[in-house]
Amino acid sequence: MSQKIAVAIIHGIGLVERDFADGLMRELRKRFVSNGASGPDLVMKPVLWSPVLQGAENDLWVKLKKGGPLAYKKVRRFMVDFAADAIAYQPVSKERRVYDAVHWIFAKALRSLAEEAGPHAPLCVVAHSLGTVIASNYLYDLQTDVKKKCVSKTVRRVMKGTPLEKGKTLSLLYTLGSPLALWSLRYPNFGIPIQVPAPELRKYWPKIKGEWVNFYDKDDVIGYPLKTINASYRKSVTSDKPVNVGGFFKSKTPLSHTEYWTDNDVTKPIARSLARVWRKLNR
Repeated sequence: MSQKIAVAIIHGIGLVERDFADGLMRELRKRFVSNGASGPDLVMKPVLWSPVLQGAENDLWVKLKKGGPLAYKKVRRFMVDFAADAIAYQPVSKERRVYDAVHWIFAKALRSLAEEAGPHAPLCVVAHSLGTVIASNYLYDLQTDVKKKCVSKTVRRVMKGTPLEKGKTLSLLYTLGSPLALWSLRYPNFGIPIQVPAPELRKYWPKIKGEWVNFYDKDDVIGYPLKTINASYRKSVTSDKPVNVGGFFKSKTPLSHTEYWTDNDVTKPIARSLARVWRKLNR
């Protein structure tokens, strides 16, 4: 029996449909197979966290409109749907209800992956926009939990304690249009990134050489390079990969931020790396 690979796909800010990952999953599986790997061995699960906040954001918008005339309503609605996600997600003092609710959904997806791909399956995470911050926070919490007890009881109840769920098999991380560079301002010397691959990966899969590739479009004002932030990021991030995503119009504007999911510049190298890992596992 061949070894499967687990892939968690995390969306970013804004109003997101339940099928947000369908296009990416189709592209990855097709290219995974074309690179000589077995399609059924690629187990992918979306991490749909937007419902945690969407109801409250809809209620807020209704209340705000009652306050009087507002100019630029479409732009304001954009700010409520998009920027409010980023603000509400951040834990404040002892208030981390939203933070834990989002991480609960992430934990549930990893549990499902462990059940379907196997408890020791190599883990790949593909994250977009604010989803890259969520992935970074959650994986950092896992990597430092023994010392700092970062994972809450709420999240811990979902976990079965497999190596995959604990992030110990993290092999590949792909960040798309990531604002992590901006989040680094919250920490002294711009913070410490997660380790990719996970320090424990060698124990389970010594043949795998992990990578963290950060894709960004120069016209995307939310996505930035990461390797230049500090020495720790330079060591952890394998490469910053500039891409040109979207069609003729969007690719030349900040609207490119929403266009990473099925762009060839993104899906081809990710699928190629996944297939390379699969071959290492199944020789």
